[in-house]
Amino acid sequence: MNPWKSLKGLPNDMWVLFFTSLINRSGTMVLPFLTLYLTKKIGTTPAEAGLALLVYGIAALLAAPLTGKIADKVGSLKVMKFSLFGSGIIFIVYSFITNYYLILIASFFLAAVNEAFRPANLSMISELVEPSQRRVAFALNRLAINAGMSIGPVIGGFLSLIDFHFLFYANALSAIAAGVYLSNVRWTSLQSTKQISSLEKEKIKINVFSDISFLFFLVAVIPVNLVFFQHIGALPLHIVDELGFTTAAFGLLSAINTVMIIFLEVPINDYLSNISYKRSMIAGALLAAIGFGLFAFAHSIIPLVIAIAIFTFGEMIFFPVTAAYTSEVAPEKRKGEYMGYYQMTFSFAFSAGPWLGTVVFQNYGSTVLWLGAFAFGLISALLLRFLKKST
Repeated sequence: MNPWKSLKGLPNDMWVLFFTSLINRSGTMVLPFLTLYLTKKIGTTPAEAGLALLVYGIAALLAAPLTGKIADKVGSLKVMKFSLFGSGIIFIVYSFITNYYLILIASFFLAAVNEAFRPANLSMISELVEPSQRRVAFALNRLAINAGMSIGPVIGGFLSLIDFHFLFYANALSAIAAGVYLSNVRWTSLQSTKQISSLEKEKIKINVFSDISFLFFLVAVIPVNLVFFQHIGALPLHIVDELGFTTAAFGLLSAINTVMIIFLEVPINDYLSNISYKRSMIAGALLAAIGFGLFAFAHSIIPLVIAIAIFTFGEMIFFPVTAAYTSEVAPEKRKGEYMGYYQMTFSFAFSAGPWLGTVVFQNYGSTVLWLGAFAFGLISALLLRFLKKST
């Protein structure tokens, strides 16, 4: 049996989005090296560099629902093009800024423009793909992102040895190249032209904040999202500083996550396509809880590999299915807005998760941190049990 057979049924336009994300993400170099750039090239303190990342995260958090609404009004395609070309220009301008306060302002605008791509991209996937294929489609989208992210930082590491400014130019080039590709490709169906029923018209009138079930869903996914982002916050400190492994060893351990996602995420979501969103989300949250909780007891290579593999299975299930659920419950003409609020929970976790984990790690130790991560995962799983079923 071919585990990738489900991809054959996806519309051609989905592959346009796949290659757009792949081209764009293959040049992702600035963010992974931003703290090093600011401390080594600009001369900021580590705390000042961290503040720049925090500003970036806050801007992404605020921009997500706004850009989602704009995508609903002007079209997802226009927002994606604006994001790609706009961020390319800002990356170039950013490389010439040396004043710290101007860097903070530039970080804010970079995040607002760069992160506008996400809700528009998720919204367009929802419009192009039938509900039965959305899990696989969102998994394919994550495959493009992770495949690209496995390329960009590696190249960026070598470019940084020559000149940090090359990171900005390469990142700008990839964003603009993705925008050019998106602008010149042949589309088979730019946007959904589905007829809207009277029930859908009534749903469109409802404000997001009146959709209690969806708001409950957003609250329910936040605890486990905070847990997932420990892999870029406290986890490297735990493995390198506390357990005594080298940074190279941590890099190899981290590669387990990326390799599993690239090769397994699409087949897994195809296999689970007949299982309800609710059960799949609970399973993903539980696997995250178990995987990160095991770090409290994993002190050698094999247990560490097992823990990483378990939380990666949770990640591969949880993120595609939560995106698919959002697209399912969103009114037909407000998918961008709903995706924006969904993306906001992701941006919040990206901003707060690593910070919260490092604070707990520093003040209370790794055991409390990982048992706390286990508890947070369980909280999400418990809350999701009360979620209104969609399928």
